[in-house]
Amino acid sequence: MTDDPFVAHRSLLFTVAYEMLGSAADAEDVLQESWLRWADADRDEVRDPRAYLVRIVTRQSLNRLRTLSRSREDYVGEWLPEPLLTSPDVAEDVELAESVSIAMLTVLETLGPTERAVFVLREVFDLPYDEIAESVGKSSAAVRQIARRARGHVAARQPRVQVSRTEQRKVVDRFLHALQTGRLQELMEVMAPDVVMITDGGGVVNAALTPIRGLETVATILARANRLALIETTALWLNGAPAGRIDIDGEPSAVSLVVEDGLVTHIYVVRNPHKLTRLAATAHLTR
Repeated sequence: MTDDPFVAHRSLLFTVAYEMLGSAADAEDVLQESWLRWADADRDEVRDPRAYLVRIVTRQSLNRLRTLSRSREDYVGEWLPEPLLTSPDVAEDVELAESVSIAMLTVLETLGPTERAVFVLREVFDLPYDEIAESVGKSSAAVRQIARRARGHVAARQPRVQVSRTEQRKVVDRFLHALQTGRLQELMEVMAPDVVMITDGGGVVNAALTPIRGLETVATILARANRLALIETTALWLNGAPAGRIDIDGEPSAVSLVVEDGLVTHIYVVRNPHKLTRLAATAHLTR
């Protein structure tokens, strides 16, 4: 057991950075930069190490996010967050699991850097407004206004119905089975009429450049993929929820689903290999 506050709060700090950046690799870089600043800090002047560290990580994440925002404007096709391999235990913390879901991180991507930071620190970690204000360099009153706008923005884009992890897992299992068999009817039975599929290839591998919409179109594309390539599916936990790994002719992809009323409404497929290095070794979904 270590007495170093940075080590003690590392999980929290990583989660803050990951939720702000949508990239585990960038979050790790931010933690390295933050550690260097923590190492140079005068510990006698630090009254609250946790708040101090969150402030450092937030500022470093904001700097990186502003840089990434410019580069993502030139991203080829749709941009999706880097999938994060998690354990079933994360799902027991419902608020945390929802906040790191691919669907939520995709919504957060539509916020500006400061709005995103305020939303994450307030809505996910329930930090006081004055503490957030110090982290983002705004007044407490301004932070309250930003939080209100961000909260409304996110609420309007969140899934309409929350489902249990048990229901989510059943639907994910059905979807992965249908995908592996390539049976059009099975695929259509597990998806909603207005289903949307978003794929992220980053210009490195083949992927749709825009969202694909509609049950027949999405199901037909998925069924055709099974005929054109060898597809193997593995159930696992990503971003705090049941999800899947899809190997297409041996090349991995990660798939996360949004489930409403027992049907898949959104399919997020990450194919960009630069975002899949952490999925090199994955465990099967715990039964």
